[in-house]
Amino acid sequence: MDYSLDRDQQDLRALAADVLARATDSGALDAPDDPPFDTAAWKGMAQAGLLGTAVGEDEGGTGPGPVDVAVVLREVGARAARVPAFATLALGALPVALCGTPEQRAALAPVVTGDHILTAPLGAPGRSDGAITDPATTAHRQGGDYLLDGVATSVPYATASRTLLIPARLDSGGVGVVLLPAGSPGLSHHPQPTGTPDPAFRIGLDGVRVPATALLGGDTTGAAARTLHRCALAGLAATVSGALAGALGLTTEHVKTRRQFGRALAELQAVTMKVGDIYVATRALDAAMWAGAWRLARSGAANPTPSPTPNAGADAPSATAAEAADDTDHVLAAAALLITDQVLDAFYTAQHLHGGLGVDVTYPLHRHFSIGKWASTVLGGPETRLDALGRLAALDAPVHVHAESAP
Repeated sequence: MDYSLDRDQQDLRALAADVLARATDSGALDAPDDPPFDTAAWKGMAQAGLLGTAVGEDEGGTGPGPVDVAVVLREVGARAARVPAFATLALGALPVALCGTPEQRAALAPVVTGDHILTAPLGAPGRSDGAITDPATTAHRQGGDYLLDGVATSVPYATASRTLLIPARLDSGGVGVVLLPAGSPGLSHHPQPTGTPDPAFRIGLDGVRVPATALLGGDTTGAAARTLHRCALAGLAATVSGALAGALGLTTEHVKTRRQFGRALAELQAVTMKVGDIYVATRALDAAMWAGAWRLARSGAANPTPSPTPNAGADAPSATAAEAADDTDHVLAAAALLITDQVLDAFYTAQHLHGGLGVDVTYPLHRHFSIGKWASTVLGGPETRLDALGRLAALDAPVHVHAESAP
């Protein structure tokens, strides 16, 4: 398949790069907590229409377009910009635009102007994988409301957000996603160190009451949760892809200009081979990321999640024939595995080639590295991602089944 960007997407990439290059601050790890993000860059993104890529045209946006969102997030990662773009676009606006009711989608209009930040949890206690599709939070029906209880972790920009998308186990046994207004009674926030310029939090839910209409798309089958999971993986892959591309650029420039023993580092064969390793990792993640974003754009909202087969994880997709033709989950799982393994190694290589400068928190490379390291952590590491891929593979129809059914 050809995943080359079309002319409009190329223009969008150039626009995002220009806006972020002009507006982004230093993004130092010791940046002030108030405000918790670069407001100038965020305002610039809104004025350029970049935040509208996850919002439908009826709400004033230009989407929802998963590929366009990936274009924007990759440029954000390339500059390690300290903005809540991943949280708002991938964890918030895009899932709502794909799954929400007309009223829920209409509430996305302020996202376009940068006035409405959204987020969702990427982790949960005791969950190394499937924190979205197999959450540790519960939503008990009480009359016309739901009561939320539990804990969720790795929630980026939680205190700056107006709406949180909370996956929760329902009384029926299914999983839904609740649109929780910030400041709801019973909602608590606890800082969770990330090692990046972007803040994250552990949130507690103690009898938080929300109306039944807060359930994303009114879905109780797990389809909305699966869509949120896909958007999270696609958005994270796009952000890390950009961060690694930025690290590659910094490293290439460093080895060309840094001289040791009377010659540039780039003249040493071992150094050029290491830079080549970073380039290969960048291309590998790009291929998986664009393939996943394209499939997400093609498939749209996910199908309901049935009861998993024996020994399959709770976040395993359907094994129906229709689902077998949709390999979105497989491709995004492959991208997640790359992030935790080959890509993380590439970030370490970039630091190594910079010497002591690579671990200096005031040097830009450290911002890119911290993004990759945090992403690998929230994804659970390579063993967890291999397990996820294995569960998906276990649900695929065996080759002999396809052979026997052939005419």
